This record gives sequence, structure tokens and C-alpha cells, in this order.
Amino acid sequence: MPDLDELEAETLSAIETAGDEAALEAVRVAALGKKGAISDLMKGLGAMGADERKTMGPALNGLKDRIGDAIAARREVLRRAALTARLAAERVDVTLPVRPGPLVEGRIHPVSQVVDEVTAICADLGFSVAEGPDIETDFYNFTALNIPPEHPARQMHDTFYFGEQEDGSRYLLRTHTSPVQIRTMQSVEPPIRVVIPGRTYRCDSDQTHTPMFHQLEGLVIDKQTHLGHLKWVLQEFCRAFFEIDNVRMRFRPSHFPFTEPSMEVDIACKREGGEVRLGEGEDWLEILGCGMVHPNVLRHCNLDPDIYQGFAWGIGLDRLAMLKYGAPDLRAFFDADARWIRHYGFRPLDLPTLFGGLSR
Repeated sequence: MPDLDELEAETLSAIETAGDEAALEAVRVAALGKKGAISDLMKGLGAMGADERKTMGPALNGLKDRIGDAIAARREVLRRAALTARLAAERVDVTLPVRPGPLVEGRIHPVSQVVDEVTAICADLGFSVAEGPDIETDFYNFTALNIPPEHPARQMHDTFYFGEQEDGSRYLLRTHTSPVQIRTMQSVEPPIRVVIPGRTYRCDSDQTHTPMFHQLEGLVIDKQTHLGHLKWVLQEFCRAFFEIDNVRMRFRPSHFPFTEPSMEVDIACKREGGEVRLGEGEDWLEILGCGMVHPNVLRHCNLDPDIYQGFAWGIGLDRLAMLKYGAPDLRAFFDADARWIRHYGFRPLDLPTLFGGLSR
């Protein structure tokens, strides 16, 4: 039989020098595991004589108990040491200032802020908000809007198309929010007064164009609607959005397939020192397109143009944000630069309202 005193001394020494719980567990397995040294000795008790078993049995049991107690004590020491180290590493100095939270550090993107601003203005003018899918059919994006098959906007150099369907048709990413006008006129009985903010997509990228951008379109359909109403709405919109009392606007003849007559709208401005100041000066800046809804568009929506007429306008929300808040490059709106958003962004709780201020 091995020397139990020597085995006990070696095992206790290994327990004492175990630096962590993993090393201590290895010592336990080596001594008390199924194939451990003490376990093997206890398996041999059955082969001993009665007198020898009476001596070795109590000795081995006592050794097993002492080793078990020593392991438990060492484990407790190691756990306390690990807890102490963790508390020291994770200690918080309560005398330090509190770190700013999301409501302080977070920022609302200028485009999101502008969407809220124009929505607040248009709601005050009696408009509701309409939405539609970003993925559209050729009918809603082009045909129903009186855009002829040979129009350049239908070509792949201007429009993002998906693969062909079994019938040869192709879905596309909408190039304007005008398809929502069609969907609204098909599903809502006039009178209709809606604004449509949303994402749009075109194959274009430079300082003032991006492949994905944001538009706001307005639509009014009624039995008695004329250009005077359109002019008043746009004047009130610009006065409220740009927060200037004196708004001088110029309506120039233009052409859009979905409106007749069609106009482009300029607003008086002054260019000085690299800045554009609206509401003053003798220069002009184009800001939007508009017109009376084309009779063919009304017919596509099952509305009789002899009974109903209306007007529509469209404006780029990204460019509105650039004009109002002085951002020089549209591409920076989508670069995800934290420094840019800290400079141009808005605090989360600064919600724009007409009575509290749009751009606080």
C-alpha cells in the first residue's frame, strides 16, 4: 500500500498552490475523481483481508474527508479573491460626473427633422399624410402619370429596375412619390388634400444629387380648384418653412407630363459670401415644380376631368434641408459621419410645431 501521509501531503500542497478554480478542479479530479489516486485505493478495499480492511477503511475515508474539506476551503478563498479583483476592476467612482445619455448625445437627422417640419406645416393647412411602397410597377410610376413610353425617365440610365417577371414586366424603385398620388386618387373619394413625404431613387450622384433621396409631393383634388389656390398654398408653405415674413415667388412656365399647365417656382434670394439668403435680394433660386393635374392622370384614376380638377407640387426634402440649414454637400447627408450629425442634427425632444417654433 502507498504511504497515505505522503499522498496527503502532496495533494494538500497541490491544493494550496492552485491559482484558480480550474487548477483546483484538476487537483480534485486527480485525487477524488473516478480514476483519482484516493478513489483507486478505496476500490482496492474489497481485495484486502478483514484485519487490513478495518485499518485501511477508516484511514482512507478520513483522508478523503480531509482532502475534500481542503478543496472546499481553497475554492472559497479563490472565489473571494476573484470577487475582490472584479470589484476593483469594475469600481465606479461616484464622484465623477454622469456620462451623457442618448437624449443628450443622440441627434435627429436633418432630413427627419425637415419631414416633421413640413408635415406640421401642411397639417395646419388642412393636408393629411399619405404613404406608398418604395417598389412600384411601371403603371403607377409612369403610365398612370401620363409619361409616354419613349420618355427618357423610363430608361435604365435614370431608373433602377428589377429583373423581368414571367410576363415580361419589371418592378422598379420609384423615381418620385407621385405613384402615391395615383393610389390615393384610386382609393379615396374627392375632395383629396394629401402630402406625400418619402424616399425616391434615381441613377444620379453628385454634390446635389444622390441615388436615394427624399421628396415631398402635395395633391389637391376637388370640383373647384385653380392656380390661385396652388399659389397661396405654396406661399404659405414657404413662409412657414423658411420662417420669413416676406416671400417673393416667381412662377415660370415649364413642362411635366403629369400636369398641364406646368410651372417651376423660384424664390427670391441673395447670394453673398458663399451663402444663399432667402427672402431678400434680386436673385432667384428654383425650389420646386408644380401644376394642375393633367386630365389623362385623372382618367387613369377613374375621375372625370369635366367634374374634378386639382393641383400638385413636388419638392426635394434634402435640398430644403440644405437651403435652410446651410449644408453644402448633399452626399454628406448619407455618409454616417458622427461629427456631421452632431453639427447639423437636432436634439431628440426638439419637436417642430408651428406654435413652438419649427427649428428650435
